[in-house]
Amino acid sequence: MRSSVLITILILAGALAVGLHFRNRNTMASQQSESAMEEKMGGHAIATFAGGCFWCTESDFEKVPGVVEAISGYTGGHKMNPTYEEVSAGGTGHVEAVQVIYDPNKVSYKELLDYFWRHVDPTDAGGQFVDRGSQYRSVIFYHNEEQKRLAEASKAALEKSGRFHKPIVTEIVPFTKFYKAEDYHQDYYKKNPVRYKFYRWHSGRDQFLKKVWGDEKEKMTEDTAGSKYMKPADDVLRKKLTPLQYKVTQKEGTEPPFKNKYWNNKREGIYVDVVSGEPLFSSRDKFKSGTGWPSFTRPLVPANIVEKEDRSLFTSRTEVRSKHGDSHLGHVFNDGPPPTGLRYCMNSAALRFIPKEDLEKEGYGEYLKLFSGDRAAGMNEK
Repeated sequence: MRSSVLITILILAGALAVGLHFRNRNTMASQQSESAMEEKMGGHAIATFAGGCFWCTESDFEKVPGVVEAISGYTGGHKMNPTYEEVSAGGTGHVEAVQVIYDPNKVSYKELLDYFWRHVDPTDAGGQFVDRGSQYRSVIFYHNEEQKRLAEASKAALEKSGRFHKPIVTEIVPFTKFYKAEDYHQDYYKKNPVRYKFYRWHSGRDQFLKKVWGDEKEKMTEDTAGSKYMKPADDVLRKKLTPLQYKVTQKEGTEPPFKNKYWNNKREGIYVDVVSGEPLFSSRDKFKSGTGWPSFTRPLVPANIVEKEDRSLFTSRTEVRSKHGDSHLGHVFNDGPPPTGLRYCMNSAALRFIPKEDLEKEGYGEYLKLFSGDRAAGMNEK
């Protein structure tokens, strides 16, 4: 009896080992396939959105500068290789969606999110406009953790804005597999312009969006496509930044005090985001705080600063991030000198210093006037 039990255990163990081997092979093959696809795309990135009828969503995203192509299809369900008839009838779990291929050097994922919100009804859990059913609900499918973080932050910002009086119900879920829709659905708005315009008008989509957003519908907030200051794709950042710069700006890290580049820098000039290049602080507002980190009484361009509550260390602090680059910069405290009483305590690793003599050459000539005549007097650095 003991021998038969032992043999059974050995057989089961062998079967488990074989199963794990093939599962690991499949996982590696999937990862290799994904990497090959990214390489084939030549530096372009993918975003996947569901916004109701994919004819409309495809048409909307193909108007965005920096978007290479929008592809209509199905995703999020359990049925393999679904047809339009199956998805539209419900029961497959899929939604009509578009896969957006875009150039991250021309338009950021954050900007695509802003644009997405302006072209859906995010308060409708039962479909979109005239199209009813879960297969037409709005969904953001994230392809990586960075997209997830940005999507959740974007949704939270929309909720906080008070733009809608109902809860935002758009789902944010991981991307699995995308099935390209039938050819006659691709570029439908181009192939059948009369039918498309007739459908779109009678769907009520544009009437709703006009009522909610007015002339802002086609805008992507102040972060418009082609903005001068943008966040590059993550793979570009990993090559561009040092490990410390990446840790600080992308992972909310903190550099050591007194052992960083700018804590004791007394030269005249401005400090820009190391990721996006957007102007953040001026040497005129820098002061000696004694903390070992570069400290400022105020930002140079307040519109480029975003402040968020931070409870990461079991206490409430105010985190400071850049608007366009979405970089973690540091924190702001209420223990600074006059005239503001504030101390913007920044990480040198999140900044790039541009001396006044290089401002024109670097494209920041408009700030030269800060360092002319009496205005050149600094704060408490000397």
